[in-house]
Amino acid sequence: EVQKHSVHTLVFRSLKRTHDMFVADNAKPIPLDEESHKVKMAVKLRTEYGSVLHMPSLKENLREKGGPNTGDPYGHKQYSGNQGQELEYLITGTHPYPPGPGVALTADTKVQRMPSESAAQSLAVALPASQSRLDANRTAAGVGDIYRHAGISERSQPAGMSVAMVEAGGNKNSALMAKKAPTMPKPQWHPPWKLYRVISGHLGWVRCIAVEPGNQWFVTGSADRTIKIWDLASGKLKLSLTGHISTVRGVIVSARSPYLFSCGEDKQVKCWDLEYNKVIRHYHGHLSAVYGLDLHPTIDVLVTCSRDSTARIWDVRTKASVHTLSGHTNAVATVKCQAAEPQIITGSHDTTIRLWDLVAGKTRVTLTNHKKSVRAVVLHPRHYTFASGSPDNIKQWKFPDGNFIQNLSGHNAIINTLAVNSDGVLVSGADNGTMHLWDWRTGYNFQRVHAAVQPGSLDSESGIFACVFDQSESRLLTAEADKTIKVYKEDDTATEETHPVSWKPEIIKRKRF
Repeated sequence: EVQKHSVHTLVFRSLKRTHDMFVADNAKPIPLDEESHKVKMAVKLRTEYGSVLHMPSLKENLREKGGPNTGDPYGHKQYSGNQGQELEYLITGTHPYPPGPGVALTADTKVQRMPSESAAQSLAVALPASQSRLDANRTAAGVGDIYRHAGISERSQPAGMSVAMVEAGGNKNSALMAKKAPTMPKPQWHPPWKLYRVISGHLGWVRCIAVEPGNQWFVTGSADRTIKIWDLASGKLKLSLTGHISTVRGVIVSARSPYLFSCGEDKQVKCWDLEYNKVIRHYHGHLSAVYGLDLHPTIDVLVTCSRDSTARIWDVRTKASVHTLSGHTNAVATVKCQAAEPQIITGSHDTTIRLWDLVAGKTRVTLTNHKKSVRAVVLHPRHYTFASGSPDNIKQWKFPDGNFIQNLSGHNAIINTLAVNSDGVLVSGADNGTMHLWDWRTGYNFQRVHAAVQPGSLDSESGIFACVFDQSESRLLTAEADKTIKVYKEDDTATEETHPVSWKPEIIKRKRF
């Protein structure tokens, strides 16, 4: 009968048998494998001493010093790090010569003078570069070469890295030494903006605003379903256009023809002839409210964006839908056009920004950095850059690939609109009625404005839905929830002494996300 044991006893017996089996070899060193040691030493040489292997070495006559194992207490063979490569310079002494004329050259009489180490180094630097070293230089460009190729002078290398170029034997070694962390550059001074006119006339929220190219008048669209045209200089109403059956969400005036385009929550996109003040074209196709529109600056193309998660490209003349830009997974809140690639930029409630290929009608790049809805996008009039606004941050990007530049943090609200002028003043307008003004280059917030609502309105009706600079960029117009249009201008009396920049050179803490 088999005796039953506990699992613990069986495991212990198994361990004891294993120990007894291997006890003879316990703690015995593994014999050195010649081939693996050779490979290991060659790799170690290249890894740790690769940058100096090309330099001339001072090698003594090994035979005279007592064989190859003199310098190796372990009796290992000496392995060269340059196996299979061209031999580098070996600086040794002169050839053996007799001590005087007529003396036979024997092992006892020969004279051989060895150079000192400093002499060997100076000789190494003077020697011409070998072919292998020239090849290495050709493939490994120095930091200076990279900057020269990029068209940047070596003096204007980024702060934070100082480059010391060391020349030895015709080879450049770059020693990069980190300096102190970069600080935010001093922002450009901008005069503060002040409210100087409030225009009322709409009976609902003013949702959109646009200035005509001649800078004589501007147009607004409202929740009262009307489009109103106002004189820019006096602020007086010139014309009201009716035709939309729901809130007007977008207006734009063409610079190429006497047309005004509008869109609204009634799914309609209309083209108005301003000579007759009538609708001459409708663009049918969106399945839900149309939130925004923009005109291409150089071709007769209109782009609209909608709550149906698409943007559509229309031929202005034929009313045909050229492309339907699909890819967003939620309402598309804003769209912008430009002549350069990418020609169309959209921001969506799915938190992404998409840069589109107009010809193919497909996405070029999708930017996923924002964590919340992107309701506003603005293109800089001079730089090849743009900004996007979201409740989490305002972010700046580079075209054409949408490379991230910086975050503009501090406007903690739902940002409905962005505007920028050539002077580098960026304006962000929010749902709570606050407006922040920023220096574009540094991201410095130089002014915060919260204008009072018009008398008779509730405090909760404080919200900015749209803002735009006029063509001269000396006036800033905002469309607000208290049914007014507010006009701001720069304070002419302000100077840098009266309104200094309260700026501290803080260490930059820019977050990628």
